[in-house]
Amino acid sequence: MGLGGFDIVVVVFVLFVILVLFASIKTVPQGYRYTVERFGRYTRTLEPGLNLLTPFIERVGVRMNVMEQVLDVPTQEVITRDNASVSADAVAFYQVLNAAQAAYQISNLQNAIQNLTMTNIRSVMGSMDLDELLSNREVINERLLRVVDEAVGPWGIKVTRVEIKDIQPPADLVQSMGRQMKAEREKRAQILEAEGARGAQILRAEGAKQAAVLEAEGKREAAFREAEARERLAEAEARATQAVSEAIAAGDVQAINYFVAQKYTEALVAIGKAPNSKIVLMPLEASSLIGSLGGIGAIAKDVFGDNSGPSGSNPPRQPSRPPTGPRTTGTTNPVVPPFGPSSGS
Repeated sequence: MGLGGFDIVVVVFVLFVILVLFASIKTVPQGYRYTVERFGRYTRTLEPGLNLLTPFIERVGVRMNVMEQVLDVPTQEVITRDNASVSADAVAFYQVLNAAQAAYQISNLQNAIQNLTMTNIRSVMGSMDLDELLSNREVINERLLRVVDEAVGPWGIKVTRVEIKDIQPPADLVQSMGRQMKAEREKRAQILEAEGARGAQILRAEGAKQAAVLEAEGKREAAFREAEARERLAEAEARATQAVSEAIAAGDVQAINYFVAQKYTEALVAIGKAPNSKIVLMPLEASSLIGSLGGIGAIAKDVFGDNSGPSGSNPPRQPSRPPTGPRTTGTTNPVVPPFGPSSGS
């Protein structure tokens, strides 16, 4: 069965409606902006999502990517302020803020941003010395970002970051820098070593000073204590002598016996320690010493008389005769107890 004229018109109308709908409905993906042109003139920008256009009158002009994009800047030669030739490359990040300006204010957007960045790299790095260039990359990045972002502002572009990836000086310059760094480190090492030696000498001198001061203080304290001890010993000796003198003056025979016996004992000790004595054999029993004390008492009796005691009731003791044992002497003079009773007494 053939189609009549009405059926053909209906089919053509349906196809026309589908074509119109297809031409008027536009879907914009996320991260993009579409410009709309009416008879070749920009009218508006389509946002992400479903949008309607006037068919046969409006059309999509430029599909602009508004996501942040990266642009690689190729390596280039730069002459620094001190006439050093270095190679540098960089990377730039930018984002489209105004799709209409980016589409209609500049042609070939990426090429324009790339050449603008390269030009400013040569300008910024060429105004710095090599040492400053190698040690101040953050300053270079900040200056490049400020200059390039200001230049692309009328295009609706925002440069978010400019980074210098690598700076390569010539090989001979790298070797010279290495020698310079080595010499600088050796200089620092020598300075630190000299400072350490000086500090050690200062510490040793301080230690010696403190040791001398402490030694002098110790000697002074020892001398003071020794003098004090001698003073006390002299005072004790004086008091003892005074007591004996008072006892003798009062007629106490026992006091002088004790005093003379003490000196006699000290004399025997000194004789025994003398270096010229070789062999000394003599009776040193307690009875001999008592006999000597008895002789001393007899002498005191002759001096003070029979009634020399304070009350006269204590008769003097009779001296006992010491044992008449044999005496054997060496090369030195024989030691005879003083005041001892002789055999003919």
